[in-house]
Amino acid sequence: MTPPLIILLSLLGALAVFQVALACGAPWGRLAWGGTHRVLPRHLRIGSLVSVILYGGFAALLLSRAGALPGGDTHVIVVLTWILFGYFMLGIALNAVSRSRPERWTMTPVCAIMAVMTLLVALT
Repeated sequence: MTPPLIILLSLLGALAVFQVALACGAPWGRLAWGGTHRVLPRHLRIGSLVSVILYGGFAALLLSRAGALPGGDTHVIVVLTWILFGYFMLGIALNAVSRSRPERWTMTPVCAIMAVMTLLVALT
């Protein structure tokens, strides 16, 4: 496994733990979902759980592209990896304009790191 992949998987794992904590009622809502709630309401807790599922899919995609799972050179995996890169780039912009200062200062750099690491995995 390459360093970019290890960094990505570590960040996705940390974000998954964070989202599970939010879904369970942790008072860290200022760091996510626009930062308007200290404790997330029910619909955003469900969104946090959906995020965890998506992170698992992202991890599988990245593992495949990096060659740790089969299919990494298929057209579908290559295209999906570039789409994921675009998703993280969009995340940089959306987090950078968040009304929540804690979200801006925390999640914008996280998205930036994930975008760069995804770019490196995509180019391999």
